[in-house]
Amino acid sequence: MISTGSISGGSLPLAFLPEGTAGTVLEIRGGHGAVRHLEDMGFAPPARVLVLKSCPPGAMLVMVKDSRIALGRGIAMKILVKGVDDP
Repeated sequence: MISTGSISGGSLPLAFLPEGTAGTVLEIRGGHGAVRHLEDMGFAPPARVLVLKSCPPGAMLVMVKDSRIALGRGIAMKILVKGVDDP
């Protein structure tokens, strides 16, 4: 079985986007505290996110609302996005 990483409705975790790819935040999965913290940092739907640097299996650097933010893979897996073609 081949998996493309899609969860449902064409969404996938932010951690799966390659460098230079932009996406739109659709949903944040996690506990109330984690969701609130990520929304406070600017990841509230429908925020646009650009992956600046990705070093699997380590952290990734993303841009959201004119801010560069480093995220661990675990947190990036909780942010579901829909990929878009141009950054």
